Amino acid sequence: MQKARLYFIDNLRILLITLVAMLHLSITYGGAGGWYYRNVPEGTMSIPLTWHNASVQAFSMGLFFLISGYFTPRSYDRKGPRRFFKDRLLRLGIPILCYDFVIGPLMAYPLMKVGALEHGSTLQFNGSYSKFLSIYYSRFHVGTGPLWFVEALLIFAGVYVLYRLLSKTPVSSVHEDGKLPGNLTLALFALALGTVSFIVRIWLPIGWSFGPLNFQFPFFPQYICMYIVGIVAYRNNWLVRIPDAMGKLWLCIALFFILILFPALFVLGGALKGDISAFMGGLRWQCFGYALWEQFTGVAMIIALLFLSRKFFNRQARVAKAMSASAYTAYIIHAPVTVLVAIAMRNISLYPLLKFALAVLIAIPLCFTLGNFIRQLPLAKRIL
Repeated sequence: MQKARLYFIDNLRILLITLVAMLHLSITYGGAGGWYYRNVPEGTMSIPLTWHNASVQAFSMGLFFLISGYFTPRSYDRKGPRRFFKDRLLRLGIPILCYDFVIGPLMAYPLMKVGALEHGSTLQFNGSYSKFLSIYYSRFHVGTGPLWFVEALLIFAGVYVLYRLLSKTPVSSVHEDGKLPGNLTLALFALALGTVSFIVRIWLPIGWSFGPLNFQFPFFPQYICMYIVGIVAYRNNWLVRIPDAMGKLWLCIALFFILILFPALFVLGGALKGDISAFMGGLRWQCFGYALWEQFTGVAMIIALLFLSRKFFNRQARVAKAMSASAYTAYIIHAPVTVLVAIAMRNISLYPLLKFALAVLIAIPLCFTLGNFIRQLPLAKRIL
């Protein structure tokens, strides 16, 4: 199984990139969060879209990091430390530079010209592009926009190389029948992760970002842990061995937390009044409750999706293979694509939820189609 193509992982990547693009479009049309462009009146918050965003945020990036961690040891063992990190620099570093120096400013400039840039400044800018660049680079940080994830993977890869070199482990041993964690262990893991996330958010609320690296540390306890879990999962062959009973149990837990517990927490915490700041950080019960909800939901959804995808979606037809091949490129370009689609639709009079749905139907296929085209370019083939 370790040598066979894990098609269910490829299909999960397609799903996760779709969900991330949907999350950003959701913010555009009233969901809670920060993004480049919003097409709703100032201060407007859509409860259904905020519900969607919280649910997707709880597991999507954590699962991305787990999958990345899972394939790290095998790549390192095959290539060795020097070639492994050189390939990581090429595949991760070049997209970061392209986004930071080309895509990011080209996307931000027209938004600032019309005073529509929600992420960073809502002030209108009437100067030239060269003047804009001088301002843009004076506030420059690495990993602009969604490329923070690629930047984090590069840092994590560097840390993994150091760990392997210092531990003098030549090859990652794989135990085909390595012991799976039990349900109680998983619940305690989620509880500990939720508690640590709450402690971090007492001082660094959700939305706080470490400027030089564009890292939102309030979410990083989960990301770091899931990357490590992915490495351990590879060594113990966990992803292909989740029992049906465990998968079904955590699927039920995920549905309970999303469909019942979140609305209850939302209402009891006073979010219906339009102020969700108590959930974002500080020494408040809403923040603690939300941190626990988020991590239990994240763990439950990750287990459930791994189980369901392996059981029902461990195959690919032609379209899925093409989407899988262009998934990384689709992630890199989804920001400008979703923003341009939203701007093109800005004068369409529709209820925000319907506008969101229409934007999703246009933007998601466009991301993967353009991603597939970009991958065919001569200089992009080796990187993307």
